[in-house]
Amino acid sequence: MSKFLKLLFIAIVSLGFLSTSALADASKGQKLFIKEMKAPCGFDGGSMAKKHKQAEWKAIQDSGKLNDELMKQCPNAKPLKDSYVEHVYDFLYNYASDSGNVASC
Repeated sequence: MSKFLKLLFIAIVSLGFLSTSALADASKGQKLFIKEMKAPCGFDGGSMAKKHKQAEWKAIQDSGKLNDELMKQCPNAKPLKDSYVEHVYDFLYNYASDSGNVASC
């Protein structure tokens, strides 16, 4: 029984770590970028994503500075709502310059 509880605990902890990423949606992030930032930035989301490598986008997001970085690149845009940030990050990360993916927006 003890071994079962250990495995159950490990599974629950693992799901907890993955849940934040699982809730983010690159497709939704792409749509949000188009809706909120494409016009004020003057370029598409793919161009924004290519401004950094995946590790750089991750570091920016982990430090809580994604909105700051977006405002630096697009001073005419408004900061994203907190509920949008994780989705836009997921989009930017998935289409970063070293990802090998090409965004279609």
